[in-house]
Amino acid sequence: MNEEKKVSGNWLGRELTIKTGRLAKQADASVLVQYGETVVMATVVQSKTERDGIDFFPLMVELEEKLYAAGIIKGSRWIKREGRPSDQSILTGRMIDRSIRPLFNDDERKDVQIILTVLSVDGENDHDIVSLIAASAVLSISGVDWRGPIGGIRVALIENKLVFNPNYEQQALSELDLIVVGTDKKVVMIEAGAKEIKEDLMFDAIKMGQENLQEAINIVKKFKNEVGVKEKEESKKMASQEDVKNKEKKEELLKIGENWLNENIKNILFEKTYYTKGERKMAVRIIKEGLNEYLFSQNIEKPDRDFVVKKLAEKMIEAEVTRGILEEKRRVDGRALNEIRELSSDTGILPRSHGNGLFNRGETQVLSIVTLGSPGMEQSLEGIEGQSKKRYMHHYNFPPFSVGEASPLRGTGRREIGHGALAEKALIPVLPKKEDFPYTIRVVSETLGSNGSSSMAATCGSSLALMDAGVPIKKPVAGIAMGLASNDDMSKWEVLTDIQDLEDGKGGMDFKITGTDEGLTAIQLDTKTDGLSEEIIRKTLTEGRNALNKVLESIKSSLPEPRKEMSPYAPRIISFHVNPEKIGSIIGPGGKIINKIIEETEVTIDIEDDGLVMICSTNQENAQRAEKMVKDLVREFEAGEIFTGKVVRLMDFGAFVEIAGGQDGMVHVSELAPYRIGKPSDFVKIGDAVQVKIKEIDSQGRINLTMKGLEENEILWKDKKGESAGDQNGFNRKPSFNKKF
Repeated sequence: MNEEKKVSGNWLGRELTIKTGRLAKQADASVLVQYGETVVMATVVQSKTERDGIDFFPLMVELEEKLYAAGIIKGSRWIKREGRPSDQSILTGRMIDRSIRPLFNDDERKDVQIILTVLSVDGENDHDIVSLIAASAVLSISGVDWRGPIGGIRVALIENKLVFNPNYEQQALSELDLIVVGTDKKVVMIEAGAKEIKEDLMFDAIKMGQENLQEAINIVKKFKNEVGVKEKEESKKMASQEDVKNKEKKEELLKIGENWLNENIKNILFEKTYYTKGERKMAVRIIKEGLNEYLFSQNIEKPDRDFVVKKLAEKMIEAEVTRGILEEKRRVDGRALNEIRELSSDTGILPRSHGNGLFNRGETQVLSIVTLGSPGMEQSLEGIEGQSKKRYMHHYNFPPFSVGEASPLRGTGRREIGHGALAEKALIPVLPKKEDFPYTIRVVSETLGSNGSSSMAATCGSSLALMDAGVPIKKPVAGIAMGLASNDDMSKWEVLTDIQDLEDGKGGMDFKITGTDEGLTAIQLDTKTDGLSEEIIRKTLTEGRNALNKVLESIKSSLPEPRKEMSPYAPRIISFHVNPEKIGSIIGPGGKIINKIIEETEVTIDIEDDGLVMICSTNQENAQRAEKMVKDLVREFEAGEIFTGKVVRLMDFGAFVEIAGGQDGMVHVSELAPYRIGKPSDFVKIGDAVQVKIKEIDSQGRINLTMKGLEENEILWKDKKGESAGDQNGFNRKPSFNKKF
């Protein structure tokens, strides 16, 4: 058994430990990373052979949340095994993928799979940061061509003070949830949600995060130095003479292709302004066909022609697009570097939805639709962080027709989940509190056309849709995708506003920013470079703010604020608080009372533990009737109140009358009329409706009623119904006898 190797170090006041050599020894490399009592195992395996027919680096990052890590058994009665990854697990895996991907050799065609298994969580240290460190550590010793290590850190803002790697309790108090990932010099990934944070403060948080993650990188470096790097078997293989000849032939073919492209690509790509995606696609097609025809004229066979076109054309087109930006400040579509494509916004285009918004930026088009539901429609979540509920959901769809393609619909993919979550994060800070607007809110963004950052269009469309639905959001949120053009050593670079198609190439970035006119609400950055400098980040935030302001103008020109009235097809909710001690009176034994109200009024009723009652119905009259029934059940009665009640029981000494919510009071026989009545049954019958007033509530909480002094009862007294001779208290006199003893 191999000896376990271990390295530990202090990081932000807690011990970070990395181990290897004991677990998962058949993987290319495996590590166990512990921070506090949160433990993650990371493994990496690289295929021995290249995958044929692909033009991308095949990286797979999977994060597995094991419920046993938190001592939880799945709540379902029927399924106890972990199944499909949760959305949060997918989002964490995507975050790690975006962090490590830019540092791989992009020409590699062997599958690389990283599996991160959360084995223990302590409720203090978030497993996403520990998983990121584990991925960095395992890659560092694996022998895979990767230019790490990297580190990651979470940054919170509590009472205007930055807190690094906050625990869960601190995260709940924070106005900022920022993850910064970087090398020892640059930032490679940012993920942030914020409550309208100013750009300068966001920049400071990113900068300080980059500084405070360095110790984690140092611990990984120390681990790598002590463990060493696994030597890959492939590096020992000797190339045959035939391999050498094939390599020389390919290099010669590529040289011929490069020469033609260098002479022709600029003229074709910049001979005119290509305003549409279709025109730019046609220009790319012309370049590829021209290269193929030239190679044919040089008597090069089809397989070799296909190899050259596939290997060179798009790569050199991207390089020419970058050159035009860096040297001539020129974009293929003719825009200035800080110019946004044409914007348009609209609402109310669907007749029966609760709210909808259509947003267009160039050829990117998203239709967002809002559906409002009762509080009981909240989504229940279960994971290693426990159970929770979600009242706002944003779902994003990306059908193939949105990019002019025909392909099978395979259900929701990781990309769709990620884009929906980003738009959701962007809008959460402006949503009304549940107490003020208790609806469950679902937004679905349908991508109808895509050519650059449909996720940011989804954010804009959803702001419109929420306002169209009458959801009282604080203010609209806009989104923009910022890009980058840079040379290999990044000595030259330019930030681009509103990137599209050909501009998302090597040396670029996708820096998505969302915010209101007051501050930022979300950021998501990934890059195809080896990282971004502070100067690039600062300029991106500055120019991004200018772009956000322009997009907000477009949104406000269509609908400046939420509508005052909701759609007639949306349900109405009446909410109010009751004494929590009286919740049982509303529910009744086995739910008998509340279910009766629901059945009679056709509403839904949700009750929170703090006594918040929410009645939901598309029929306002029914909702108001249910409200009265519930309030009657828990009302506090006071002397002097008047009710129309129903006689429910008769006794010799009086009549019992139901006055409100099933509550009975007693009218003593002496209080039935302004004259003497012998028996209550001579005056009223069970089921009679009578007017009563509360005379008093005694020390035991019993309600004593009277019918005297109420005009509505005079018709009962007109003929002195039930009158009988008796004493002043209304009882018949009995004859007296002289008793003798």
